[in-house]
Amino acid sequence: MSHRRVNKRTVVIAGAAAAALAGAAVLLPNANASPDKSAEAKTFSSQAAVKLARGLASDLGGNAAGWYYQGDSKQLVMNVLNEDAANDVRAKGAVAKIVANSLTELKATTKTLSDNASIPGTAWSIDPKTNKVRVLADRTVTGTKWATLTKAVDGLAGKATVQRTNGEFKKFDGTDETQPGANGGADQGGADDGAGQGAGQGGADDGAGQGAGQGGADDGAGQGAGQGGADDGAGQGAGDGQGAGDGQGAGDGQGAGGAGEQAGEQAGALDGGDAIFGGGARCSLGFNVTVDGAPAFLTAGHCGNISETWATDQAGAQQVGTTTESQFPVSDFALVTYDDPNTQASSTVDLQDGTTQQITQVAEASVGLAVQRSGSTTGVTDGTVTGLNATVNYGNGDIVNGLIQTDVCAEPGDSGGAMFAEDAAVGLTSGGSGDCTQGGETFFQPVSTALQATGAVIGGDNGGGGAGDGAGDGAGQGDGAGQGAGDGAGDGAGQGAGEGAGDGVGQGAEGGAQEGGAAGDNGAAGNGDNGAVGNGDNGAVGDGGGDAVGDGNAANHS
Repeated sequence: MSHRRVNKRTVVIAGAAAAALAGAAVLLPNANASPDKSAEAKTFSSQAAVKLARGLASDLGGNAAGWYYQGDSKQLVMNVLNEDAANDVRAKGAVAKIVANSLTELKATTKTLSDNASIPGTAWSIDPKTNKVRVLADRTVTGTKWATLTKAVDGLAGKATVQRTNGEFKKFDGTDETQPGANGGADQGGADDGAGQGAGQGGADDGAGQGAGQGGADDGAGQGAGQGGADDGAGQGAGDGQGAGDGQGAGDGQGAGGAGEQAGEQAGALDGGDAIFGGGARCSLGFNVTVDGAPAFLTAGHCGNISETWATDQAGAQQVGTTTESQFPVSDFALVTYDDPNTQASSTVDLQDGTTQQITQVAEASVGLAVQRSGSTTGVTDGTVTGLNATVNYGNGDIVNGLIQTDVCAEPGDSGGAMFAEDAAVGLTSGGSGDCTQGGETFFQPVSTALQATGAVIGGDNGGGGAGDGAGDGAGQGDGAGQGAGDGAGDGAGQGAGEGAGDGVGQGAEGGAQEGGAAGDNGAAGNGDNGAVGNGDNGAVGDGGGDAVGDGNAANHS
């Protein structure tokens, strides 16, 4: 692995000459000029805006000075250096904004900052809305450090601004003890739900189910890996109920064989934003990918540097993958290959409410783009892209370049998690300042860079699992294991594969509200006579007379 205020230019117009010169004034370079609100400006989707902006930037060459997307008006704003370029922009339906600083000058400004003000606790990015480089300093930049930074910015001839930010810039990996909702994050369970992580244990003749159960408001949602045990299965771990009403069953259970087969200890595929554990740290999965047809996933490089193996539980009993490439600092991404080559790794992101977002493509970030982020500590948060080509100095020589800056919040444990815009993958969570109570900045590694470096491919369903027919001879999905709610005897259908044909016993640590928590009460995910994927004659999740997957105290990630 390779570890590696701003001066405004004004035009003074006097007396009767004002009316005659007003139209010409917009031709003068003005870094703070308002966008041209011409009647010809069209509206675009964010993706169409990106495509048009790239084409215009290529056509205009050095006369293009960046661009951004106005989400409220759905207009593309192109920064240009002269009126001829502005006319070309208007002809394509975009808004033209004549500015003072070229992209070449702004990039040179960032280089000067790297040379003269490489100070831990600082970050900067190019902000096309102000046509300047925006420099941020966290609370650790004081005394001599602050004086050095402000002196460097003052010498940049109005091409940069500097301001304080809340908190301290840090990478967002967490320890095993970091709990969801720590540092102001929002818990994903109900008011009375306990959050836990553990493995549901099936009987000796049971197949192991690997999936997340999303229970109703009163149910503990099981999100843990099942594994074969003695005659009766015991579901260990506290349920974390997510969502209301009946749980939503998903058909991607990765349980091993049915009756008569011992369960293995390999966890099944995960979704973007799910927790992964390794080397005493907790991070989040970014996006599932394939590399030469083999299933894998992307996460943060500083996470990849911590551990070579990753599991879905704190104890490491449910190992899921092995780090095959990791780049940090400079960049911040890692590639982890699923240990089971038959893992069905769907191109989906966990929305932390019992549903997922399908990811079908990759998008380059643009300032103004509305995005969401999914992570194992704070769940799903949203915001906008505020800067590009960002550099952040985490200290101890850990400097990362080429990042996406946003106003999306994140906290320790969210590192590596997915940033996306609708069905498009955009970034991997790196770090930032603040938290989800007071807000702050978060920086993301562009997914496109990680894919190019690793040769990975994103989009579509990845990998494959064998079908479990009849009595469940094979590993993988059973007959009828589809996406949708299972209507077993339990209240909520879980998300993932259920466990075997034996009678399961639920042993909850901190059970879901009202139901679960006592032995025999809707315990580990998938208990019941016919609840398992691929077991017996009834392979659908939650079908038959058994409890539906996800009811009671099935384990969940922390």
